[in-house]
Amino acid sequence: MPATTIKISSRPLTFRDLRAAYAGPVTVELARSERARVDRSAKAVADILEEGNPIYGVNTGFGKLAQTRIADEDLTDLQLNLIRSHAAGTGAPLAGPIVRLILLLKIKSLSRGHSGIRAATLDMLIALLNGDILPAIPRQGSVGASGDLAPLAHMSLVLLGEGKVLNGTTSTSGKAALRKAGLKALVPAPKEGLALLNGTQVSTAITIAGLFEAERNMSTALLSGAMSIDAILGSDTPFDARIQELRGHAGQVDTAGVIRGLLKGSRIRASHVDCERVQDPYSFRCQPQVMGACLDVMRDCAAKLLIESNAVTDNPLVFADAGDVLSGGNFHAQPVAFAADTLALAIAEIGSLSERRMAAMIDSQISELPPFLTSDPGRNSGFMLAQVTAAALASENKALAHPRSTDSLPTSANQEDHVSMATNAALRLADLNRNTRVIVAIELLGAAQGIDFRSPLKTSAKLAKAHAQVRRRVARWDRDRVFGDDLERAMALIDEGTFDTVGAGLFAY
Repeated sequence: MPATTIKISSRPLTFRDLRAAYAGPVTVELARSERARVDRSAKAVADILEEGNPIYGVNTGFGKLAQTRIADEDLTDLQLNLIRSHAAGTGAPLAGPIVRLILLLKIKSLSRGHSGIRAATLDMLIALLNGDILPAIPRQGSVGASGDLAPLAHMSLVLLGEGKVLNGTTSTSGKAALRKAGLKALVPAPKEGLALLNGTQVSTAITIAGLFEAERNMSTALLSGAMSIDAILGSDTPFDARIQELRGHAGQVDTAGVIRGLLKGSRIRASHVDCERVQDPYSFRCQPQVMGACLDVMRDCAAKLLIESNAVTDNPLVFADAGDVLSGGNFHAQPVAFAADTLALAIAEIGSLSERRMAAMIDSQISELPPFLTSDPGRNSGFMLAQVTAAALASENKALAHPRSTDSLPTSANQEDHVSMATNAALRLADLNRNTRVIVAIELLGAAQGIDFRSPLKTSAKLAKAHAQVRRRVARWDRDRVFGDDLERAMALIDEGTFDTVGAGLFAY
């Protein structure tokens, strides 16, 4: 299948572009207009240097050393030293899909012509992305303030023919990767090392990845939540469109619509329309209010992340038409940190609500199902410990959801006296998403078991299809067996995107 082509032009990147880069290799083409804009920016820097005027990070030191003037003959060394010294990251490398996003975002930022780099340097980054030559970028070491300096330095090392490149589960040298691709190592011009290292592309890319994984959890949780309603003989009345419209939150309206559609035509529901139960527990009937609020958070995060994906976030910034080079703070990743922190809350809540439904299903007084979803309780423990696992992970998510953006710690001899911690905020989203996916997988198995107990009554056509997909991987629990094996199979079903279509249309950012 040919790689998706993304045109880098005055048109902003879209989520379609970002999803393509996250999904697999892409090809980038730079518009002629953007190339001309980049060339004008590089010439503006050269003209100012010719006049002998100081430019931060170009002919001065960095950070606290900004007052130190650098001789003309040392300007290349300045940029080389910057990249090498700042490549101080640690930890396991970021996954390939995230690195693709980082390269795409960095290319877009530099292409806007305010960074003072040469078009040839931008072409080098484009060659890496088009060749799927993905730098090995350690995940730890950025505080999200003067950009993601350490991780972007590791990215930039490969341009110099240094550093490492991802190669499956291992890595190869940047020098070997460039040689194989027929690329010459970059000799950075003034300002180029600084432009490559400054920027929020790493924290933004990791947060975008967290958003994409949260979408999968949201879709599956809406499905498992609807199945659980039928499993406990719950009511579909709370999802009536009139109730949602009176409150007016878009996420609530939309998630209620999804659940209504999933339950439509259920004979299980029809069998107890006139039952004595008036209201179901909150985790069942308040799904639109909770999941809808989570969806609203995700949409708001997406809007902020799309702005950041198209932003120029290095420093100083070049305004070629006016001949100005202005120092500012666009590298400060506070918007990304807030987006990651609020997204963390949504991911944790999706799992929290799912765990509560699972707890209700194993409680026969609430669910009117056999205790612990087993037909022979006592001799069999059924789903008893599965719910314990869900509770453990929901509790872990409470700690992971604690905001990172409030944890500023000054760096660079107090020159950078307030930092965003955006990269830390973004990194923990992977753990949150994995925990939530396990919780939802447990509920999915529990709800399928509950629907089995309602036989011969049939659930809706949509839920019956999902139930059959689960049963093709995981048999009904007639007696105790190793639950972890079944859980792995259910997780694989989710990871393959089996239930992604449930949320189709909810994430059209």
